[in-house]
Amino acid sequence: MSTSEAVIDSYDAVLFDLDGVIYLGPVAVPGAAEGVAELRVRGAKIGFVTNNAARPPVAVADHLVELGIQATAADVVTSAQAAAHVLVNRFGAGARILAVGGEGVTVALSEVGLVPVHSADDHPVAVIQGYGVDLKWQELNEAAVAIQRGAHWVATNIDPTRPTDRGLVPGNGAAVAAVQMAVQAEPEVAGKPYRPLLDDTVSRLGAYHPLFVGDRLDTDIAGAVNAGLDSMLVLSGSHRAEQLFGAIPGERPTYVGEDLRALLRPPLDLSQSDGKFRCGAATATAGEGSLIIHRNGATELEAIWATAHAAWWAADHGLVLDVRDALAQLSR
Repeated sequence: MSTSEAVIDSYDAVLFDLDGVIYLGPVAVPGAAEGVAELRVRGAKIGFVTNNAARPPVAVADHLVELGIQATAADVVTSAQAAAHVLVNRFGAGARILAVGGEGVTVALSEVGLVPVHSADDHPVAVIQGYGVDLKWQELNEAAVAIQRGAHWVATNIDPTRPTDRGLVPGNGAAVAAVQMAVQAEPEVAGKPYRPLLDDTVSRLGAYHPLFVGDRLDTDIAGAVNAGLDSMLVLSGSHRAEQLFGAIPGERPTYVGEDLRALLRPPLDLSQSDGKFRCGAATATAGEGSLIIHRNGATELEAIWATAHAAWWAADHGLVLDVRDALAQLSR
């Protein structure tokens, strides 16, 4: 394969989500370290983008280095940093902000000259709510009281779950929903799928044509679409074929890969005619109520990509399909 064939060669930078793309909790996704190293050799600018606000960038970078991935704090942009930028732009340096979440939240506030406080009685002008491993219920209480007293509410992100090496666990969105039950208000959101986090990262990298790589359709891919970026969904984290087949407009990736090493390979070749889609040797045809899939010796990924496009075509034409049947055909 010549270097000109690789997906990455159409882009000057890659923005990586972390959970489910680079690592699963304490362990690296297979091939992540080697893939990132090769991308650096090719001269691609790299940004690590995370909705997880628990840790400051230096701690995230240290974890990446432990996993064999070259990184510095300057390479990492967190949703807590994006939320802090939103708040300092609105209220100015020196404003008192009620901090809910882990160290990453308080560090992000201090970086831009905001003053973190921890009680609604400290008269904060705003609440920033992010993920914290040791989050206490009392923090949610203080957030609810402050918001009801008129504090502006910014959530770092609203991911309902987080992928780990042991399975999916509740994410910051679950804690935001708990506060929401008490205040009956909607937070401003800095992280994906909203633009602030990705805009901050593109600006920091000085990128002209970046590609975003993520493992969730509703946050990562939707965030890329909202920010006007091409995207790749990797199947190493939260969302797999079933979710891909059901992706709505605005959550459909430009590319798909088993993991981030797909950036170093040619893009999957796709063609279509009247609801019949071909990728490699695989074909997928949409009909009323069903998808007909023929692997014909193609790879599973080729079959998934053909099937995804057939399912999207069907949905866009008002056809109702049972994707469980398509999944059963793929597993044969």
